Amino acid sequence: MASDKLFTLWISLVCVVIFAIQFFFPPFTNYFFLSERALTMPWQFLTAIFLHGSIVHLLYNLFALLLFGLILEHNIGSRKFLLLFLLSGIFANIISFFWYPNALGASGAIMAILGCLAVLRPMMVVWAFNLPMPMFVLALFWIGGSVLGIFGFGDQGIGYLAHLSGIIIGVLYGFFLRLKTPRIKNGFTSIRKIAINEGSMRRWEDYNLRR
Repeated sequence: MASDKLFTLWISLVCVVIFAIQFFFPPFTNYFFLSERALTMPWQFLTAIFLHGSIVHLLYNLFALLLFGLILEHNIGSRKFLLLFLLSGIFANIISFFWYPNALGASGAIMAILGCLAVLRPMMVVWAFNLPMPMFVLALFWIGGSVLGIFGFGDQGIGYLAHLSGIIIGVLYGFFLRLKTPRIKNGFTSIRKIAINEGSMRRWEDYNLRR
């Protein structure tokens, strides 16, 4: 399924521009990251998706977004991709509001992309944890890691529940698309393997999953 808008690239550009604004005008962040004031500033549920806590946080989110987002957008089309990204990001921020105050980042939306890809391209091989594995297995690893994090295992500075909610939304959306659009089942098949450097993936997990 062809994509003509490439929202993945536009979203990445928006994140870069907003991070530059954050850097040069730090007070800007106070009005747009997710905080306890979100009920009186409801736009924070949306705007927090595009803010990042550091250059490393931004770079590793962009790494995952560009790598997996372009593939998914090509599979399902730009409109459906944008809908998934925004709705999953907002939903993850709603979850964060109750559990993780002062949150920011696109991690929940990126997790939704991974979850959706795991359903639509489950056997697409990726290289992670020093092993080649199907996309659905990698998604199961992330789900398992989020569940363990919720119960106190791992870095508690990470919004595991928000990430888990994102990947669940992505999985559900993927099944919805498979049922509604049969041609997605046999669509984009030319990319069979994506090599992911283990060290890069590990660092991405450390930084892009922080909220």
